[in-house]
This record gives sequence, C-alpha cells and structure tokens, in this order.
Amino acid sequence: MNSEYSQYDVFFEITPDLVCIAGFDGYFKKVNPAVIEVLGYSYEELYAKPVNHFVFEEDKEKTAMVRKSLLNSEPLIDFENRYVTKSGEIVWLSWTSQPVEHAKLVFAIAKNITQKKELEAERNTLLTNLTELNKDLRHIGHMTSHDLRSPVNNLLSIYELLDYSKITDKDTLELMEVFKLCCEDLREKLNFYSKELKDKQSLYIPFEEIDLKKIVKKVSKSISSLIKNSGATISNDFTEVKKIQSNPNYLESIFLNLITNSIKYRKPGIPPIITISSKLMEDKIQIDFSDNGLGFDMEKVGNKLFGFQQTFTNQEDSHGIGLYLVYNHVKSLGGTIEVESALDMGTTFRIKLNA
Repeated sequence: MNSEYSQYDVFFEITPDLVCIAGFDGYFKKVNPAVIEVLGYSYEELYAKPVNHFVFEEDKEKTAMVRKSLLNSEPLIDFENRYVTKSGEIVWLSWTSQPVEHAKLVFAIAKNITQKKELEAERNTLLTNLTELNKDLRHIGHMTSHDLRSPVNNLLSIYELLDYSKITDKDTLELMEVFKLCCEDLREKLNFYSKELKDKQSLYIPFEEIDLKKIVKKVSKSISSLIKNSGATISNDFTEVKKIQSNPNYLESIFLNLITNSIKYRKPGIPPIITISSKLMEDKIQIDFSDNGLGFDMEKVGNKLFGFQQTFTNQEDSHGIGLYLVYNHVKSLGGTIEVESALDMGTTFRIKLNA
C-alpha cells in the first residue's frame, strides 16, 4: 500500500486536518499524523481494528448507516460523529468522504470540531438558563404588580375617607397631598408595567412627541420629598432640543432613575446639583445628566456599571436595578449610553437617541 500511495505522502504529512483512506471492508488503510495526534492511537492500533471500533458507542449505529451509503457510491459531506481517543476523551469530527468504487476505497478528510461543539453546548445551556430566568422574572413581575396594586388602592381609599375639616395644620395638609400624588403615581406605574408584561411578546414600542421639560417636572413632582430632604437642585437646558419622539414611559423611567441615582450617591454634607441638557449632534439627540456626586472609579467598574444587581457601595438601598433599567430602556429606544466619571468628581451620563 505504501508504494501505491507514495505520491500522497507529502500531503498526508503536512495537512492539519485528519486525512485517511479506508477500505470497503471497514478498516483504515492509511492515516496521516493528524489522526494519530488527535486520537492518540498508534498506526498499528488503528490499522488492526475496524473503523467503527473507535467511534463513540452512541454514534456507532448512525455511522454504520452512513457507511452503507458510501459503499453505494454516495459521497458524504459534513457528517458529524464522535470518536473516543486512547485516553478516553471524546472528540467531535466533521467528515467529508468520497468513495472510489473500482478501488474499493474511501478517501476521507475530517476537521476536529470539538471546541465548536463545546461552545454550542455552553451556548445552549446559557440560552436554557436565560429562558428559565426570564420566565422567573416575568412571574415575579406579574406577582409584584398584582400584589402591590391592592395595598396601593387601599391606601388611596383610606385617603378618601379622611375628614380634612379636622386637619388645620398647613404642613400636614401639604404632606397629605404629596402622599396622595405618590400613591396615584405608584398605581399608574403598576398598571403600566402590568400591561408591559402582558404585551412584551411584541417588539413594537409606541413613540410620541415628548416635552422634555414636562418629563423633568413630572419626575420631580413624584420624588418631591426626596429632592427636598436631600437639598437637591435640578436645572435643565433644553433650548436646543425641546421635544423628542420617544416612548414616554421609558423616558420617564430613565429620568427618574438617573435623578434618584445622583441623589443617592451624593457627597456627604454637600447638596446634590443635577443638570440635564439636550443638544442635536448630526442625526442624534444627545441628553446629558451631570451631577457633583461621589463618582465612580471607571477602571474598576468598567462594563459592570449597567449590570443586573451590580452595586458599588455599601448603601442598604442599593440594589443594582436602576442603572440596569436605564441601560435596557435606552437600548430598547434604539439609543446608546456612555458614562464619564471619576471618584469625587461627579458623573455624567450621556444618552444618544435617534433624531
């Protein structure tokens, strides 16, 4: 055999793919060094036993069926099966084979696709886990929106039963009005997110014209107590871009989370100063949120800043949800978000949306 196939010796020696010649009798007749390297057997061991002996047990039957097709002069393209190495490891090979009827031989070449298969398995496991996690999150979302709606409605009902004629203190009356507004705002958000969960199968996100000043005013009103207690100052400059086409609920959530984030991570003893501005950048609308807060060490934080449940302080009320929501809302709106920050130098979140 060696003299008959000597003209192929150079090719057999240098190719990194597994190349072999097998007989119609089911035995290897010649293999290249790559086969030895991958499977770990010697030439003598490979030639001494049928090819199917080295095939992984679960793949023996389908390999035998394919071999019957080869013996009927049908070429084989991209056939994948598993082999067992001498050390007991399993490797995946992708074969392309061509039978030669008159010589009773099969010329075959294979690529080692073990790494590709391992990556596919990891990806499938990840997708399965993500699917299950998504189901769990949807369940929690439904449960939360359902279970919170009743207490909120009860609070509003109690509020309606109060006899205001017996309350003479002006500050108390103002606080009661803020309390009512907060409850109504919470009920509105619960209704919205409940509907979002039901409609989430659709990729359609409704857009409408939004006045940026009104968004800031609405958000500020909903957290008026937080702003007052922190001594925060919120200023805005929307002279260049006053209105944008966007989704009001997503945009309100973005504004709410970025403003409360600035208040939460303020410097001790220093009232937070938050500035929001808009500008037109070619075909993009840029909205900047800047503060004078603690800032982040971007070398340490890196891409984890917008991660789910990623926290970077020891504050008890830090849950790592706000910035995660901001990032996903921005992406859903077809935009991007960047961060500029340094420790004790404040933070700027820069959002770019389609004009």
